[in-house]
Amino acid sequence: MNYDPIKYTLGTVFNAAPWLRKLFYAMLNLLLLRTWHIRKQFKQWAQTAPADARLLDAGAGYGQYVYYMSKFSKLWKITGIDLKQEQVDDCNRFFARIGKGNQVQFVAGDLTKFVTPQAQDFILCVDVMEHIEDDEAVFRNFHQLLKGGGTLLISTPSDKGGSDVHDHSDESFVGEHVRDGYNMEDISEKLKNAGFSQVAAYYSYGTPGSIAWKLSMKYPILLLNCSKLFFVLLPFYYCIVFPWCLLLNFLDVKMEHKQGTGLIVMAIV
Repeated sequence: MNYDPIKYTLGTVFNAAPWLRKLFYAMLNLLLLRTWHIRKQFKQWAQTAPADARLLDAGAGYGQYVYYMSKFSKLWKITGIDLKQEQVDDCNRFFARIGKGNQVQFVAGDLTKFVTPQAQDFILCVDVMEHIEDDEAVFRNFHQLLKGGGTLLISTPSDKGGSDVHDHSDESFVGEHVRDGYNMEDISEKLKNAGFSQVAAYYSYGTPGSIAWKLSMKYPILLLNCSKLFFVLLPFYYCIVFPWCLLLNFLDVKMEHKQGTGLIVMAIV
């Protein structure tokens, strides 16, 4: 499954005005379970963050996480990095339009080689590592980019059904993935080998989260890949499933899962 055509269509619609872009961010925050887990962990980090913190969103995409983090403090300097120059230009235009151009900057770059003039206090990496073949080079670079005591927060599919792969005969739901998911012990070991002193991980997308993902993301994307006419039906579809998705997302964040299709990983230099 290729997300890019869907992403392009959605980006065109919601870029028409800044308020539509903000509405798009709000919708993603509610529908995407990973944002619930990321916001939970980020709020905990922000409680003791430096007043002049520097943050990096590694694989910033549409910039929704940069926008979320920028609301915590006007003194923080935030950099978003993405491989696609058109995505970078789009985000820089949007954040300049909403008056955050001095606080936020987006740049194009390769996460295996990217450097910053100043060391970072926090790096966020959401649904990126499953796209990168040389993940150990990225982890080593993250370690180099962070200050002593700096924090790395990762969200990525697990090997317990991540990318909707449950056995060797299944194909990844997302065609751009170079790996279907991480083993918890494997990613923890790679981060320790990269130099991180403390690593903690837990499963996300347990039973309630997996159901929510199918209702809110998998089934709509399958329909949209069949025909763009389903865009007309989406509002009616979400009117039915949206309350149930919210409840399932809430339960997933509150529960501890023995296994799940997602991983949340925190690492400290």
